[in-house]
Amino acid sequence: MNDRTRQKGARFPAFLLAVFVIVVVALGVAPRYRQDWAMENVLVLLALPLLMLGFRRLRLSNASYAALFVFLLLHEVGAHYTYSEVPWDRWFSALSGFSLNDALGVSRNHFDRAIHFSYGLLVTPAVVELAAARTSPRGAWRWIVPISLMTASSALYELFEWGAAVWFGGDLGVAYLGTQGDPWDAQQDMFLALLGSVAAVAVLAAVAGCRRRDPREGVRH
Repeated sequence: MNDRTRQKGARFPAFLLAVFVIVVVALGVAPRYRQDWAMENVLVLLALPLLMLGFRRLRLSNASYAALFVFLLLHEVGAHYTYSEVPWDRWFSALSGFSLNDALGVSRNHFDRAIHFSYGLLVTPAVVELAAARTSPRGAWRWIVPISLMTASSALYELFEWGAAVWFGGDLGVAYLGTQGDPWDAQQDMFLALLGSVAAVAVLAAVAGCRRRDPREGVRH
């Protein structure tokens, strides 16, 4: 691959990075809770440099970069408002004319639940490519390994969240933990991340199967 090809291939990820930085700055101007916004962005500050440093060694697909971009944007919305106070139902009502919370008979803010599902759905494609490049799994392990890694990372995040909440305590700890009174919040978040990861793998496996199928003969190579 020559330098011109590399530069052309880097344009899309560079564009996404530039847009993301602009969004972070815009949403960081006046977040609802400054300390919570800072805590929510600790992992982002760790993840972005790793992605940039690993770009030359492992170039992910544009689809994976786009999925990561969407997830990080959703996360920044949660960081701006704090997850338990994102007015998503008000936005939904403005667009549709009715409240989804009222229709479903729920009072809890489920934005955090949606983000945990999105974590599994949108981050898994990158993990599938990483696992394929670094471990060369075969057969079903091509999909089991990424799902296992996603589930483990979700559990580690819940431990990190719990530790941070205990360390800081008070209103900041409660805002960051965001359980909203649910004693099974961590378990449900991990389960939703698992469901999202399984959904992503199901789509990727179906796409891979279609690509292996000969369109003229309808047989696998």
